[in-house]
Amino acid sequence: MKKLYVVRLTEEERSGLHDLVHKGRVAAYRRHHAQVLLLSDQGEHGPGHPDRVVAERVEVAHRTVEKIRERFVLHGLEAALGRQPRSRERSSVLDGEGEAHLVAIACSEPPEGCSRWTLHLLADELKTRGIVASISIETVRRVLKKRNQAVAPTDVVHPAEAGRGLRVRHGTGSRRVHAGA
Repeated sequence: MKKLYVVRLTEEERSGLHDLVHKGRVAAYRRHHAQVLLLSDQGEHGPGHPDRVVAERVEVAHRTVEKIRERFVLHGLEAALGRQPRSRERSSVLDGEGEAHLVAIACSEPPEGCSRWTLHLLADELKTRGIVASISIETVRRVLKKRNQAVAPTDVVHPAEAGRGLRVRHGTGSRRVHAGA
């Protein structure tokens, strides 16, 4: 089968890739990508090995060789040497306002018949109030854990004198405790 993306390196590119492979400290993925390009080169000075041979010699997957060649042809040398950008950005289900609602619900009285809020109950309550369309209990747990780490425990005392740090009632230092709201 004929290759769709054919690598043809200039002398300058070949020299730069050769230096990258053989000199200095370079990230392993950059070295592998450079080796793939050098071995795949169909130009007048390149060996032009088939993808299967290149994959075996560089010890990468056959599909990796194809992707590196494709990025080189479509986007240039630097794109082929770099990592492929993440294809999917994940946005947070809860923004700051949603987190505030979650904490407010968790601090309120639990529903009738329950002694405390569970993660499932909190997730269901957020959906019922229309704050989110859907939310996992893991997201609820993470938000509450993050909030719990950011707030000082209730036994933290603010000393009257300026310049002194927070302390716990029995007198020990607070050790990275932030004053809560």
